[in-house]
Amino acid sequence: MLYRLVIPSIKQEADRILLNSQQQHYLKRVLRLVNGDRFIAMDGFGKSWIAEIEGETARCLELLEVVTELPFDVSLITALPKGNGYEQILRCCTELGVTRFLPVISSRTIIKPSNNKVERWRKIVIESAEQAERQIVPLVISPLSFTDTIKNLTPVESARYICVARGNVPSLWSCLQNSTPQHITIATGTEGGWTPTEIESAIAAKFQPVSLGKRILRAVTAPITALSIITAKE
Repeated sequence: MLYRLVIPSIKQEADRILLNSQQQHYLKRVLRLVNGDRFIAMDGFGKSWIAEIEGETARCLELLEVVTELPFDVSLITALPKGNGYEQILRCCTELGVTRFLPVISSRTIIKPSNNKVERWRKIVIESAEQAERQIVPLVISPLSFTDTIKNLTPVESARYICVARGNVPSLWSCLQNSTPQHITIATGTEGGWTPTEIESAIAAKFQPVSLGKRILRAVTAPITALSIITAKE
C-alpha cells in the first residue's frame, strides 16, 4: 500500500515536486520513508501521481487514473454543534464524499469559531481526504450566518434539502428516488434544530424540508446520516 499526501503546489503537468519542510518531515520522520520509496502525491483537485522521493524533492513517475468521487457534488450546510462535534462531522463526511462544507451560525448555535479553528478544520479535511483516497480535498468555507449562506448559494440547478426533526415531511430517501441531480445541497441543524423562521427562509430559497427518520438524531449524527443516505445513490 502506498501512502497518500496532498501537495497543493503540484502543477498539472508535474515532473518533479519540491517538498517543503513539513512534507519532508511527514514522509521521512513520520512514515519512515527514504530515498527511492514511493508514495501517492495528490493535488487536491482531482489529479494524483505515483511519486518517488529524491532528497528534498519527489519525482512524479505516473499519472494515476482513478475514480473515487461521487457522480454528483454535495454541499453540506451544518449549523455548528457544541464542543468539537464539527470535527467529527468533517472527518466522517469527507470520507462519505462531501464536496464542500458550509458551517453556519444559526439562531441556536452556541460556539463562535476563531480563524485558528477554521484552519484546523481544513487540516482535518486534508488528512481525511488522504485516508479515504479521495481525488479532491473538500472546501471548508468560513462560517457565516445561516441567512447569508443560503442567500449566497450559487444559482445553479440543484436539489436543496433542509433536514427537520418533526413534522409531516417526506423522507430524504424518498425525495432522492425521484431525482438525479448534478448537485445536492443538504442542511442540518444544531442542538434544538432549526427555528421556524429559519425553515421558512430555507423554503423561500427553494429548500425542501425532509426527514432523516422517526427518531431524533444528535447534531453530529444527522449530517453523517444524511450523507449515508445520499451516497446510496452512487
